[in-house]
Amino acid sequence: MVCLGNICRSPLAEGILKAKVTTDQVLVDSAGTAAYHIGKGPDIRSVQVAKSHGIDISLQRARQFKKTDFDDFDFIFVMDQANFDNVVSLASTKKDKKKVQLILNEISPEMNSEVPDPYYGGEDGFKNVYDMLDIACDSIHKKLSI
Repeated sequence: MVCLGNICRSPLAEGILKAKVTTDQVLVDSAGTAAYHIGKGPDIRSVQVAKSHGIDISLQRARQFKKTDFDDFDFIFVMDQANFDNVVSLASTKKDKKKVQLILNEISPEMNSEVPDPYYGGEDGFKNVYDMLDIACDSIHKKLSI
């Protein structure tokens, strides 16, 4: 799960998917394309909206996406086109590039819809993002069948 700073959208996506899968069978992680918040916890508004759904993301720590993530993950879900472009620019092979997908294409294939960045908005933006990611993660979970 990849967004810009790894403090709002991708930590929510990580937490939501982890709550749906068997974590000893599926590795779920998140990262940011920028290095703004490395080592910091998720935005308190992301923590709160996740908590309201019974998910604790408070112990997550931001990290930056790195080339070796292509080796470690079969799927790389990004939140928006800028994240997509940044991650794909690090890919060394066509196989790596094919791993990168806009997460909302899971619910609206090939529409290339973006998860809006709620950082500069209010709590409603975080609730909206949670709902989008929850539906997308349901689809991912079904695909993984775990």
